[in-house]
Amino acid sequence: MQNRAEIVDQNFHQRVASGDLPEPGTRLSLTDAGLSAAKLVQLFESQLLSRHLDLCSRKLQARGESFYTIGSAGHEGNAAIAAAFRHNDIAFLHYRDAAFLIQRAHQTPGETPLWDMLLSFAASSEDPISGGRHKVLGSRSLWVPPQTSTIASHLPKALGAAYSIPLAKRLHLDSPLPHDSLVLCSFGDASANHSTAQGAINSACWTAYQRLPLPLVFICEDNGIGISTPTPTGWIQAAFSQRPGLHYLYCDGLNLLDTYRTARQAEHLARCNKQPVFLHMGCVRLLGHAGSDAQTAYLSRQQIETSEAQDPLLHSARLLIEQEILRPDQVLELYDQTAEQVARVAELAIQRPKLGHAGEVMASLIPPRRQPPAGHSLSESERGALFGREHGQMQQPQHLARLLNWTLADLMAAHDEVILMGEDIGTKGGVYNVTGKLCEKFGQNRVINSLLDEQSILGLAIGAAHNGFLPIPEIQFLAYVHNAEDQIRGEAATLSFFSNGQYSNPMVIRIAGLGYQKGFGGHFHNDNSLNLFRDIPGVVLACPSNGADAVEMLRECVRLAREEQRVVVFIEPIALYMTRDLHQPDDGLWTSRYRPPQQARPIPLGQPGQHGDGRQLAIISYGNGYYLSRQAAEVLQQQHGIELRVIDLRWLAPLNEQAILQAADQCERLLIVDECRRTGSIGEGLVSLISEHRDSPPPLKRLSAEDSFIPLGRAATATLPSKEMIVDAALELLGSDTAKLPRKRA
Repeated sequence: MQNRAEIVDQNFHQRVASGDLPEPGTRLSLTDAGLSAAKLVQLFESQLLSRHLDLCSRKLQARGESFYTIGSAGHEGNAAIAAAFRHNDIAFLHYRDAAFLIQRAHQTPGETPLWDMLLSFAASSEDPISGGRHKVLGSRSLWVPPQTSTIASHLPKALGAAYSIPLAKRLHLDSPLPHDSLVLCSFGDASANHSTAQGAINSACWTAYQRLPLPLVFICEDNGIGISTPTPTGWIQAAFSQRPGLHYLYCDGLNLLDTYRTARQAEHLARCNKQPVFLHMGCVRLLGHAGSDAQTAYLSRQQIETSEAQDPLLHSARLLIEQEILRPDQVLELYDQTAEQVARVAELAIQRPKLGHAGEVMASLIPPRRQPPAGHSLSESERGALFGREHGQMQQPQHLARLLNWTLADLMAAHDEVILMGEDIGTKGGVYNVTGKLCEKFGQNRVINSLLDEQSILGLAIGAAHNGFLPIPEIQFLAYVHNAEDQIRGEAATLSFFSNGQYSNPMVIRIAGLGYQKGFGGHFHNDNSLNLFRDIPGVVLACPSNGADAVEMLRECVRLAREEQRVVVFIEPIALYMTRDLHQPDDGLWTSRYRPPQQARPIPLGQPGQHGDGRQLAIISYGNGYYLSRQAAEVLQQQHGIELRVIDLRWLAPLNEQAILQAADQCERLLIVDECRRTGSIGEGLVSLISEHRDSPPPLKRLSAEDSFIPLGRAATATLPSKEMIVDAALELLGSDTAKLPRKRA
């Protein structure tokens, strides 16, 4: 029994030979479209190569030589879109855009798209974009960052990249993307309904409505179906044609002339007017969603054949024959020659080396180091002018929030590419005033007040990082990041992995989080789980417990992003923002004097902190837990004569295993205090670490928060560890005869 790929292939031969070609929706001449005969033939060749790659991948999959068969059949009209734009207009592509990538390769000498794509199909380690990690469309030289399963997750960063282009020009910064370039972002009609797409398009409208420049072209490739769910007829036009600030254009993706002409209109609007465009391309889907997709389960044979009758390659053949550019026999000869070439090259590609072991797979998780521009070194007088009256206050001990503010100011003064973005971070200075006066010092172009949408905030950061900026986005509360966690996991953290280290989007994501805070309450403002970040390969997770450490750790985070191109998450314990005292009112022991950059005491990635050197007990903690453990240590030392040390992890991912083991070395007992929830917590990882790396692990105990959300009011700390609980647990672990203190949680 023939499969649909064989039928589509045979249909092309039969219908071209018999002259049974589909009628166009709109008749245009080459002059109307602005195309030459040679250019039209080139577009057709790109379509043919894309089609035969799809057909070949199905055959290779049957032999166990190809592994991902979502193809481009039916969408090949996007070759005309590629031809309408420059090769350095960065493009975030839909997975059905092989013809686009092939056509773009014509714009740069020396490209070998057939060989490159077949290496990707075969998952060869010589695949020039992903190194064999995934079948992706991407190219460093063609300005196409790789995407995997692009269900709209790439739209926010496309928006961010587009916003960054005129921003770089306003700030007089040299940037990888030319100041007159624009951004392309393609996706399917089903993906247009995803909340990520809706948020990004809304953000584009919100930006353009304020007359801010945004050279961006959204390309919606509408084939009328999302896997098996039909898109209602007319839905895309109805949903997007009347959006404020957004130019809507429609093109017939089956007709190369109409597609090219309309794409040129989109290019002019986006490049010359710096306005966002929604280019709606009608097309069909052939060969199903993927090789494993049985269309007959949800489509009738008539529906399948109706789509196949509108094969865009048949429409292109008609154009070439009607324009008397090629005869039918020449069209078929070109078609067959392309098939033979693809088959011949495929046999060579499948023999190329594959990834063999974990080290090879993981080699691109962390981007390569780079040499960023040297930062500015401010004189004392320049810093005095920058900080004004605050300059004198730097001689006095300050709390965490103030020290973070000054650190951000120094970092922004030193590095012109550092920009901040987030909700309310501008004039208001953020919920906790951590960004207070920074907008006044550096202006709205570098302290960007965003709309209320975490996906757009992180997307802006990712896209700006593509263009040479070092973004420091702020998420107001830890619980809010769950609205946009895929922007970190699926986009930011995977880019280096899937591009074999060729692309990166370094940034430092500041997030206020954890529990114990007074004022705001409830689970939405007190989230005590960090599992999301610890589970993402390659991401650095930092959590300072005090102001002095926060200053140096934030500087190290920016260094990691600038020099090592890392994605860093910087957790700021809300309850410690304004904390001044440790043991007694007005003791000021949790404040610190600000050390300017010239007096820095660096805290490198992975270096834990330590208070005390006693060996009877080691308490290991972080954040609020470290603060409470210091309080408990005072009681244990003064009232019970226990010699102990308190270890502050500071860096929660990746854990510096050797440094942690060394810090706790030769201690008789270990107590792990973890303010996050018991299940899946950092404490679990520490227990495993000690158990696996010590031949005779010392007695240890883990004290953690309950597996519960955090309530409002006086019960806000009822599920969390307390000073009293730490003392109690330590005495129990030590087997002391001292009377146990009451088990209090608050």
